Amino acid sequence: MTSTISSKTLFQLGWNDYFARLAESENISINKVARVLSAQRNRFLVSNGHFEWLCTPCGRIRHNRQLDYPVTGDWVLVEESVVKHVIPRRNTLCRAEAGSRGKQAAEVQKEQPIAANIDSVFIVSGLDRDFNLRRMERFLTLIYNCGMSPVLVLTKADLHDCPESFADETATIAFGVPVILTSTKDARGVTELTGYLKSGQTACMVGSSGAGKSSLANLLYGSNIQATSTVSESVGKGRHTTTSRELITMPQGGLLMDNPGIREIAFSRNGDGLDSTFSDIHELAESCRFADCSHQNEPGCAVLQAVESGELRGERLSNYHKMQREMDYIQARNEKDADYIEKERWKGIAMEIKRMHKRKKH
Repeated sequence: MTSTISSKTLFQLGWNDYFARLAESENISINKVARVLSAQRNRFLVSNGHFEWLCTPCGRIRHNRQLDYPVTGDWVLVEESVVKHVIPRRNTLCRAEAGSRGKQAAEVQKEQPIAANIDSVFIVSGLDRDFNLRRMERFLTLIYNCGMSPVLVLTKADLHDCPESFADETATIAFGVPVILTSTKDARGVTELTGYLKSGQTACMVGSSGAGKSSLANLLYGSNIQATSTVSESVGKGRHTTTSRELITMPQGGLLMDNPGIREIAFSRNGDGLDSTFSDIHELAESCRFADCSHQNEPGCAVLQAVESGELRGERLSNYHKMQREMDYIQARNEKDADYIEKERWKGIAMEIKRMHKRKKH
């Protein structure tokens, strides 16, 4: 595609000052820049703001595991119909590959990138059997670990006479996070969510199957752009319909990405997610008698006292402990991996020294 691309055109797709500075420092020609709208195996739908076309990865990307493989939301350098390079990401939404949650095996758990360069992540939860505070806490921790900004979106508000009670309950586990009630029946919540979909902004939806993500996308778009299924009478919620990740250009000017339902929220990296999600526990911990209090059975534990008094729910503390164990394991595993890599490096140096000595003897 040879059409001249302007910075303004790219900014409408989510290009911003971060990428503009990066392009200038690395001498990147914006005429070769495109954004990945959809990624499926070895085929990518990309756009430069004027055209959309299908691309394949170059051999270097396809065979070198050290290089980032393109995902939806990436900015890439394209020559004709070949992706040559992935521009360094501002952030990446990722988790451990499916089936790895709670699995503490010796081998490294692979990290699964879901999306890149996201401004806001909508954690979508239906006000039916899908409503689960503990799962929301896991999603919040995952998103904070990835350095992204969460928004809690409660769908199907029309199922209850007083959905505000659910929003109030959700706010108790999500300090400082916007909580927005939505309904496809009366377009509730559209105005509040529009602020996250302005020109140049990219939002991504995550949640379990049947939470109402596709219906929410249709509501925000103003027409049916995503397929939806009827509510299952046996389980009381919608069936999973989204099968791929695709950036949709919204009438508000921004981009929205739907996601297949996530059954398993498995962490792939350590970070500040726990501190952000459980800021109330960390604040209470400052009053514990011991600085290294584990909040398990120590005397003078302010956190346990808060549970006894009803100030803190025991289920929330249990979920915190559970995720803390997972984070500790991830950190220990990463340190072990780093030690292994360092040992292998020195092993290679030692072998090279031996070969040099042998050559000198001959």
